[in-house]
Amino acid sequence: MSVPYRHIRHQGPVIAGIGRLAAAAAAQRLGVGPAPLTEVPGPLLTAVVPPRDRDMITDFVRWSGGDARAWRGRVPPHLFPQWGFPLLTRTLDGITYPIGKVLNAGCRVDIKAPIPDDVPLHLTGQLVGIDDNGRRALLEQQLVTAAPDGTELMDTRFFMLIPLAQKGDKARRTKKKTPALVPVDARQVGGRRLPADAGLSFACLTGDFNPIHWLKPYAAAAGFGRTILHGFGTLAIAIEALRKARWAGDIDWPASYEVRFTKPLKLPARVGVFVDGTDFYVGTAAGAPAFLTGSFTRPEDND
Repeated sequence: MSVPYRHIRHQGPVIAGIGRLAAAAAAQRLGVGPAPLTEVPGPLLTAVVPPRDRDMITDFVRWSGGDARAWRGRVPPHLFPQWGFPLLTRTLDGITYPIGKVLNAGCRVDIKAPIPDDVPLHLTGQLVGIDDNGRRALLEQQLVTAAPDGTELMDTRFFMLIPLAQKGDKARRTKKKTPALVPVDARQVGGRRLPADAGLSFACLTGDFNPIHWLKPYAAAAGFGRTILHGFGTLAIAIEALRKARWAGDIDWPASYEVRFTKPLKLPARVGVFVDGTDFYVGTAAGAPAFLTGSFTRPEDND
């Protein structure tokens, strides 16, 4: 599909959230900003967002490789960054870690009920945990999405990684970890050719215009060489391929899943989605490094 520029008009809150993080990072460098966050869990924040635009949902599903007709009247749960990111940026107010270095490490999703596309979504967000081992800080944020009547629709945990060790530190000189690999006996259930502008298209659909995803000079300066796809874009492709292969396109499955983003996916690229039991992966081939690793809950696990 061509780059869906028309959906940028729906992304104001997300773009503002990214600007908010950039401003917070600048304030940290200047030694100014809000009062430090002294304990975790942090404050419980709330927001109400209007119904998602139907045309945007359709184009998001098509970009992800799914059947837009199956999602009539429903919002795909894997679109959650688009409505949740603005609130989640607020949960980071006052953290003393270098917010400008934050990386998306993964997420855990528990889907409770279908998300209708014609009602406002009631959100609660909170920073619920910090795991600091001296070399990196792993921040855990919780986003709960509910219907106007209070029915919980979805519980999402975001994991944000902030490197702490500086160049030359002893921690940096330790041996690198073995990269995550797609198992050699994993079965491929889908594949996708991603053009160089795939990151720009996903940004138009979700509002995440971090320039490493669509500006090659910026991505090169950041050390990636080329633009990289959003982790949540890789997730959306994986979920739709998994749904087709395992549940014949039934949009009620998987009921829950957890993923880690293990390697930057540089664009353009050709990738496959692989399954090994209840684990799934995105990579270029079986036995190759994985860009994403995850696991899902089977329907029978909920009986």
